[in-house]
Amino acid sequence: MKAFVYNGQPGRVVFGNGALSQLEQEVDLLRASRVLVLSTPGQQAQAQAVAGRLGARAAGVFARAVMHVPLALAEEARAEARRLGADCTLAIGGGSTVGLAKAIALELGLPILAIPTTYAGSEMTPVYGITDGGIKKTGKDARVLPRTVIYDPDLTLRLPVGLSITSGMNAIAHAAEGLYAKDGNPIMEMMAEEGIRALARAMPAIRQQPADAQARGDALYGAWLCGTVLGNVGMALHHKLCHTLGGTFNLPHAEVHTVILPHAIGFNAPFAAPAMRRIERALGTEGSASAAAALFDLARDNGAPVALKDIGGITEADLAVAADLAVQAPYWNPREIGPDQREDIHRLLVAAYHGIRPD
Repeated sequence: MKAFVYNGQPGRVVFGNGALSQLEQEVDLLRASRVLVLSTPGQQAQAQAVAGRLGARAAGVFARAVMHVPLALAEEARAEARRLGADCTLAIGGGSTVGLAKAIALELGLPILAIPTTYAGSEMTPVYGITDGGIKKTGKDARVLPRTVIYDPDLTLRLPVGLSITSGMNAIAHAAEGLYAKDGNPIMEMMAEEGIRALARAMPAIRQQPADAQARGDALYGAWLCGTVLGNVGMALHHKLCHTLGGTFNLPHAEVHTVILPHAIGFNAPFAAPAMRRIERALGTEGSASAAAALFDLARDNGAPVALKDIGGITEADLAVAADLAVQAPYWNPREIGPDQREDIHRLLVAAYHGIRPD
């Protein structure tokens, strides 16, 4: 067995149907008395309902979270937290809302209580991302790791099917890249494989019956595992490409992850054979389809977009810019990425733009 280092991330997870009923107890454990509730505009009603549960302990609601955490919005949210004298943020929603809470924590150090309603996984990581001038800058800081996460599958029953599938593919991407991370370890490998398996099992069931409580629980369980992997190991080519496309062209986060994942996995496959075997085993396609092809099929067969051209916001000519940016400041990757690989990356993006199924 290869040598490894494992550091467990601190944090408390409360999981189960109806887990939201423990909200007040969890706020008490954080010793918080001025909670700023965060959400997107579309989830403002949920944020207001949570604030109502907290009563006098709710300092206010800031329902303006958007994708990729623009710096100007982060500064406005920080100013609002200061004005209200907040001593904690509560993020209810997906990665955009958790990301905004992280931007506040990065500067003000406020503890985060996260209530995920998608499968993004950001709630389990010390990774933050802030977009400034069309460039999404990411980093790691222990201050932004949520202190408490409440996973209540009941809150995901009305998550639209389309978003459920793309959010699930986004979660799978975290685990898939974790399987070949340079700082990976056996614990993360087990969690990654189990997380992929749980989501791959849940997604077809959700497509067929969106209110299937068992499938929703499986998906949220898988998202927790995949998010934990992302929080413990480094990211590689897939995430670099998605951060580049999302931050530069403001493309929808989950959809970009869904489209790019099969192509990034195919690009790395010859250099990460053990990871590919684990992905294929988790998807149940050993001997019948490669990891890359199976991930493409999982998205396509469940109605998710598989071509960048179908999600809008980018032209084929833009791909040259994306390829340039991706190789200028590359993440570590099992297959070398640099100026000499720029054309290979460009070909990958063209295939993703047209939705060509990888081998």
